[in-house]
This record gives sequence, structure tokens and C-alpha cells, in this order.
Amino acid sequence: ITALDKVGLYVPGGKAAYPSSVLMNAIPAKVAGVGELVMVVPTPGGETNQLVLAAAYIAAVDTVFAVGGAQAVAALAYGTETVPAVDKVVGPGNIYVATAKRAVFGQVGIDMVAGPSEILVICDGKTQPDWIAMDLFSQAEHDEDAQSILLCPDDDFLKEVEASIDRLLEGMERKDIISTALKDRGALIKVKDLDEAADVCNHIAPEHLELSLEDPEQYVQKIKHAGAIFMGRYTSEPLGDYCAGPNHVLPTSRTARFSSPLGVYDFQKRSSLIMVSEQGAQTLGKTASVLARGEGLTAHARSAEYRLKD
Repeated sequence: ITALDKVGLYVPGGKAAYPSSVLMNAIPAKVAGVGELVMVVPTPGGETNQLVLAAAYIAAVDTVFAVGGAQAVAALAYGTETVPAVDKVVGPGNIYVATAKRAVFGQVGIDMVAGPSEILVICDGKTQPDWIAMDLFSQAEHDEDAQSILLCPDDDFLKEVEASIDRLLEGMERKDIISTALKDRGALIKVKDLDEAADVCNHIAPEHLELSLEDPEQYVQKIKHAGAIFMGRYTSEPLGDYCAGPNHVLPTSRTARFSSPLGVYDFQKRSSLIMVSEQGAQTLGKTASVLARGEGLTAHARSAEYRLKD
């Protein structure tokens, strides 16, 4: 197991500053033993954010470039006169950043498709409606393309949450972003029962999943696809964003079906080690020879056969 030589960290900054994302990307990279960390972060209006730069300093990021968007991902992937090419690009971003990461995969590695943000809440109808409304807001305020969904079998509770949304929205600083996200990609969905909620969840494969239920530990066994799962009524999603422990860089756009949260292993790679003795070559060489000749690859066969004693 060896660490990557050089990694590019994308830190969002177009609509808000995210020192937490600096830490979530850089700390596991440092633990993994990455040789050089190159960070890119947009600076709207040319203004750098002191918290973001402080986090980069604390996390021992080597270089920071004030550039963002798809062009920053391209710069990290291919290199420019100023920005060095890296081996892997990690970190969340908006739809343009996520699409750019898809486009450069192969030239460089990527951690996952991480953005725009998503939250799905499964509730039994017994949680405070204001809590659920604010949980939906918590991701909707990231981006107009964010996705916030509530699944519940209780029709009356869905109406209570809708009323909470209408009442609380006016007091939100980012109400325009939240309103657009909820209108375009938000939903309050009545399900037949909590079993159907699990089926819907497994199809959506959300980035963040809140199980606002009486017995989340039992229910979580029904969940197959989700980036991070928040268990119980008191486990709000922002705790995972900042301080609960697990990483907040998570797979989005249904990629939780095959991707995992960012971690130390994303900054390392494994190489196979094969070492055969003279005696072992006699057995394995014959096996390789038979398979190689069966495939019509004579040089393969003879390479193995040259080591045989008879």
C-alpha cells in the first residue's frame, strides 16, 4: 500500500465559504501520507476567505490557488504554467465541478461524483415538523440544484412540515436559494408505509439520509444505498458536516450505489506483489503454459516454460 504523490483538493466557494471542506479533504490525505496537496478554491469578487486559508494552514496544505469551477478541475488534471498536474482530484462542488470531474477521469483519478448536495429524510411522523423543515433547508441552502426530499406515511405530518416550510422560509438568509431548490428539486412524498420508504430511498441512493424514527438501528438494515446515514431524531445532518466524525465528502447523483464516503483509502493505492521460488515456478509455469497456449499467446507460454527444468 502506497500513498499518492500529488492530490488536488477542490474546495467550494462560489456561494459560501467552506473551511470544513478543507479539513475533510486534507486531513485524510495527510493521514494517508500524500506527498503534496494542491488546493483550489474560488474567490468571488477577488476576496479570499480567512477561515478557508486558516484551515488550509492548519491542515498543512502545500499550495493554494484562487481558482474555481470546471476550469480549476481541468487545471489540476492537465496542469498549466502555474497549476501543477496532480494524480487525483477530490472534493465536492456544484454541477459544473461534478461534471468536470467526470470528464477528466482517466487522465487523473477522482474520489467520486460529489455534488450538488442532497438530503432524504425518512420520518414516522413523530418528530417536530420544524426540525424536519430545517433539515430540508440545511441542504437546499447550498445550491439551487440541491435536492431535499421527505418520505413519510402520515399525510397530516406532511402537511405540518409544509406549513413549517412556509413559515420558516421567510426568516432564512438564503431564502431565495432554498426556495428555488425546493421548488425545482424538493418533494414531500407520502409513502404507503416505512417499507416502501426504504425501497424509494434505495432507488434514490441519497448523499445524506436521515432516519428520523423511533428505532433507526433496526430500520437501517433495510437501507442498501446511502452516503451517510443519520440515526434518530436528534442526529441532524449538519453534525456530520462539521464535527460528528465521518467525512462530509459523499457520493451524490445516485452514485452511492457504488461509491463510499471519502476516507484515507481514497488517497492510497494497492500494488500486487508476486514472488515465486524456483520450485514454485515448476508448478505455476506449467499452469500458465497451458492457459497461454489455449489463448494462442505463444510468447506468454514460452516465457513461463523457459523456467521449467523439464
